[in-house]
Amino acid sequence: MRAAQLIEQIPHISTLKKYGKVSRVVGLMIESQGPESSIGDVCKIHVQSAQNGHQIILAEVVGFKDETVILMPYSSLKDISIGCLVEGTGKPLEIKVGPELIGKVLDALGNPYDGNPLPRGLMSVPTESEPPNPLTRPPIDEMLEVGVKAIDGMLTVGSGQRVGIFAGSGVGKSTLLGMIARNTKAQLNVIALVGERGREVREFIERDLGPEGLSRSIVVAATGDQPALMRIKAAFTATAIAEYFRDRGMNVMLMMDSVTRVAMAQREIGLAIGEPPATRGYTPSVFAILPTLLERTGTNIHGTITAFYTVLVDGDDMNEPIADTVRGILDGHIVLDRTLANKGQYPAINVLKSVSRLMNHIAEPEHVAAASRLRELYYTYSKSEDLINIGAYKRGTSREIDEAIHYEPLITQFLKQGFKDKVSIEQTVNELITLSNGGGHA
Repeated sequence: MRAAQLIEQIPHISTLKKYGKVSRVVGLMIESQGPESSIGDVCKIHVQSAQNGHQIILAEVVGFKDETVILMPYSSLKDISIGCLVEGTGKPLEIKVGPELIGKVLDALGNPYDGNPLPRGLMSVPTESEPPNPLTRPPIDEMLEVGVKAIDGMLTVGSGQRVGIFAGSGVGKSTLLGMIARNTKAQLNVIALVGERGREVREFIERDLGPEGLSRSIVVAATGDQPALMRIKAAFTATAIAEYFRDRGMNVMLMMDSVTRVAMAQREIGLAIGEPPATRGYTPSVFAILPTLLERTGTNIHGTITAFYTVLVDGDDMNEPIADTVRGILDGHIVLDRTLANKGQYPAINVLKSVSRLMNHIAEPEHVAAASRLRELYYTYSKSEDLINIGAYKRGTSREIDEAIHYEPLITQFLKQGFKDKVSIEQTVNELITLSNGGGHA
């Protein structure tokens, strides 16, 4: 049967190889006369140098200009010269995936960083695919424990929900991601580190993630010094890996740090191929690529991908274009506040500015009521905080404010959590309900 199937495929196999030649290199782009190809196809550039001999550099077709093919390499432009042979593969980038990758750190093309060969028996999957049909997506009705009190208690996340973590630099995004990766009840973590510093990648793996986190994770990393295309591919590769495991019926946790750097890389490519800069220099393709990437996660008929995307907000401006776009696509956002971090409150989650769009549908009514009450008390306190601090407020003037003053240290204490502390969702919910009913001690 197998041989018969293969015979049927023979007429469809191309017997020709298509070639072209490098004609020009401008900035980050390589212009080539031929080969015949489509947008997104991978091409092999054959390079000959006295030092390294014959090499093959992989590049991707990113555009066309008249009869010229515009390519962007996955590595540096070094050694590429006029007349280099360009071989068309006729297909987009594919990566190898399988359970054997769990515990490994991969680059943007899906190869292990330690230089070891990939295990045998892996399956090839394309890095780009269509999001699931909206009508076949099962609704989210199950809570997912992430082991962080502030999230489990006040911003409960569902299995298959997509959440953004918005923060400036140095407010504790990576630390929060490490906590979630170690404590979550998801079956597998897929972590994409896009455009990070080289130092941070190793530190995140060894310190934030730790051996227990890595043993059930796959890490895909593309550092900031790598070409823009590699940084984009890291995001798409990580999403493709998460999709593979979701389609095998698993509940996967995808974490991407950060979406902003994916947008910056796309801006870099867009400007290089001649797109007009639009909002804050971001090109139109940036706002087209974000929904296609973010919509691929979530639920499908087989399993779920719960996704946490970090957004690096420039100058703590929550309304900058990427933050605004991402907030509109996702099912909730967690805002990390520099003021809270400066006060020593970690994780520095501002519960008043954060929201989980699904909490009311997936949490128990008692849990939702308790969280709403604490949020209300917290808001009352923050509204009158300046008056309280300068001593302009007299106790007994307002019952609500008196109550808020009493509860504020209790709520803050509840939201604080040590980096290594693991708290179950049952414990968190019980503590929350007890606190809202007047329990707890200042």
